[in-house]
Amino acid sequence: MRLKLGLFCTILVLSLSVMMRSLAQDEPPLTGSLLALNTVEQDAVILYSVESDTYRRLQLGAEAHFVWDFSADGCRLLLTLQDETQFGRLVSVRLDGSDMRQMVQYDDLPADRWGIWEPDWSPDGSRIAFTMMREQSTANGTERQFNTAYVTADNPEPQFYSVTGREFTPVWSPDSQWLVYASYDERVAGANPLATAIPTVEPPLGQSPLPVTMVKEADLWIVSADGQTKYRLTNFNVGSLSQARWSPDSQLISFVFSPSNNNDMVWMIANRPAAIPTQLTFAWSLILDNTWLPDSTAIITAIRDYRDVAENRLWQIPLVNGGSDDDAAFYLQEANIAHADYPRFSADGQYLAVRSAYELLLLNLETGTTRFLDNQTMSNSAPVWSPAGFTGESNC
Repeated sequence: MRLKLGLFCTILVLSLSVMMRSLAQDEPPLTGSLLALNTVEQDAVILYSVESDTYRRLQLGAEAHFVWDFSADGCRLLLTLQDETQFGRLVSVRLDGSDMRQMVQYDDLPADRWGIWEPDWSPDGSRIAFTMMREQSTANGTERQFNTAYVTADNPEPQFYSVTGREFTPVWSPDSQWLVYASYDERVAGANPLATAIPTVEPPLGQSPLPVTMVKEADLWIVSADGQTKYRLTNFNVGSLSQARWSPDSQLISFVFSPSNNNDMVWMIANRPAAIPTQLTFAWSLILDNTWLPDSTAIITAIRDYRDVAENRLWQIPLVNGGSDDDAAFYLQEANIAHADYPRFSADGQYLAVRSAYELLLLNLETGTTRFLDNQTMSNSAPVWSPAGFTGESNC
């Protein structure tokens, strides 16, 4: 049965590739910097050429489409395809939707018991890291594990960087030498978000002890690309970390520290063992996303309920402050970006793409001009830019 299913999937992939190639023959090649986006229905991927102001829609079957990255040369897209009953499968396609390739081969479990999420293609193109989900049989039944794994161009068999089964969100450094990911540990819940143990309460005579509630919280780990060096980057006693973002020079990592749900603060840390993290914001707020300025001099965050501003706006967070939030300032205040989320700079730093109430706003930072893209680019996910050095589809 598995052989027949595999043959069917191969035929389907080839058929889709031929169909997409024939459709693309009537379209001009894409030029300049590109944006890749999911549709709001996740039924297709939209490619937008900034230079020519043109759109291309890629629909690769009936599964949910989620685009994650470009290849190092910009000539291929990395995406997951997922139906309602299966885990996601990792594929790559050319910019015209042709030549679909399955990027991961895993035979240790049936196809319906494993899948891929959060892939990140290293900037040098040598490896694709991802969160691998597996339904493992244990003495207590079926357990779902989440591991940080990778594949290479010449080996689609996943290799594992992590082993506990509670790791998520791997992100490559811009120099492709290091990978940061979040690993969850459990602790005993406390009387408040900062407590490390439950209050001591004696049960009534003759009754069983009270059940212990556990809390899962994340810290950051670092692993070298070759897997030879691995260390725990952060070690907070309480609270959880998320949104790890590398500075463009690969020296620093920003992250969000949350002592409790929806109470967030921006921190940063150097990429070295025993580094001491630095707190950059102090007021509890809701941080939707963050990224670095292209010159690594500051962090741009989309924050709600910050400095008496209820709406989520873009704030510029300096890397050095005096222990308060007074030095943070609106980023591009003159653009009046309302309900901001998912700020992403182009590889050359000329453009900023940002969600504004789900619409995609494109800002030319050299000319100061802004424009909203077509409604087909509306979504609730981050836009993805083509890499530095990409000069157009004609050179692929």
